[in-house]
Amino acid sequence: MTEDTMKQQKSLEALSIIHPNAAGIDIGSREIWVALRPDLEGETTRPFPSFTPDLERLAAWLVENHVDTVAMESTGVYWIPLFELLETRGIQVYLVNARHVKHVPGRKSDVLDCQWLQKLHSLGLLSPSFRPDAEMCALRALLRHRAQLIQHRAPHILHMQKALQQMNLQVHHVLSDITGVTGQLILRAIVAGERDPKTLAAFRQPGCKADEATLIKALTGNWRDEHLFALKQSLALFDAYTAQLTACDAEIERRFAVVKPRWDAPDDLPLLPPVKANSKSKNKPADSTRQALFRITGVDLVAVDGISAGLAQVILTEVGTDMSRWFSVKHFASWLGLAPHNDISGGKVLRSRTLQTDNRAGQAFKQAAASVIRSHSAYGAFYRRKRALLGPAQALVATAHRIARTVYFLLKYKTAYHDLGAAGYEKQQHERELAALKRRAAKLGFDLTAKEAA
Repeated sequence: MTEDTMKQQKSLEALSIIHPNAAGIDIGSREIWVALRPDLEGETTRPFPSFTPDLERLAAWLVENHVDTVAMESTGVYWIPLFELLETRGIQVYLVNARHVKHVPGRKSDVLDCQWLQKLHSLGLLSPSFRPDAEMCALRALLRHRAQLIQHRAPHILHMQKALQQMNLQVHHVLSDITGVTGQLILRAIVAGERDPKTLAAFRQPGCKADEATLIKALTGNWRDEHLFALKQSLALFDAYTAQLTACDAEIERRFAVVKPRWDAPDDLPLLPPVKANSKSKNKPADSTRQALFRITGVDLVAVDGISAGLAQVILTEVGTDMSRWFSVKHFASWLGLAPHNDISGGKVLRSRTLQTDNRAGQAFKQAAASVIRSHSAYGAFYRRKRALLGPAQALVATAHRIARTVYFLLKYKTAYHDLGAAGYEKQQHERELAALKRRAAKLGFDLTAKEAA
């Protein structure tokens, strides 16, 4: 053992106990290991199967030994049943990141994982992961399931396009979306047995850009039975996922309706417009989502440029409504993965980068930033200025960071959102640059005078 390792070991042993009645739990798919304080009498380390009656015995054993807090790693989804059970028993659960445990100095090879977690947690060296309240967790699970339904439905659209291409039916090249009104009418007529191109082209809607003659040419092809069979099954699967998606939207809408407001809401709330102007989305939520979010939070998140009703409900269920869970807006941005990570040595920044993260709320803010890059809003002007300085990738993260800061302050102080616009932002930026030039001139002993005044 080297001298540095011995110093780290001594410093670890010299730490004071923060949680005297802490326990450590190692989660597995079939077996769960639990470690109590090593100075207790009797057996302090015990395995439990992962069945529900065994989890009940595990919780009862912790209560008998006066355990008030436990630490466990977020292993897949195996931790969720035990986490919820221990919360109902009044035990504070620390859900920790496995990568954070590896960074703590000390030997882990000669002890069980649960014993190592118990030791680190008792010394106060583990930080709990963020988890919203129970209502938001339930909505978050439904929204994640909804995203999976959309993801699973998408390949069947490609299968329909492939079947059409193999029959040399160029419908997906003439129509921008075969799942639109015109495309669906044509596909269902083909599946029903219609083969005449003129009859199929008659389903063209007024909003279709292609004329009827072009549509007739695109619908003339080779009607092969095997490809028609594949088209029929792909369309049936598309309809099945669409039906499940409709049922999921109804359940999400019902859950939003029963959530109590998180602010002192008046009896008569003002009605908000259902969607923004020029907002188009094939997978948008129900029209009542915007009003429901306003009733719960007291602020209109959809009014923020770049944030749609779908992104707003994802952000709300991922971060919750209590902004006091973060010490400041900088901590909030860092948790989202939108803040730069600086490697500092000797007071000098050696490297600055944005860490890779799979935070869903952070991804939602990046989607919001991507939708404003050509807009005339203040965020659009901010993106274009940052793109000239940093490049498109870093400018997108910076814009997402700015939108996240806005949402943080809206939820924390319950204020309304007002957009400066691109012209207002440029004027504000000009005033800041002018004030900086005046301060620099005064520092050098000069007076800065405007050209017109001179």
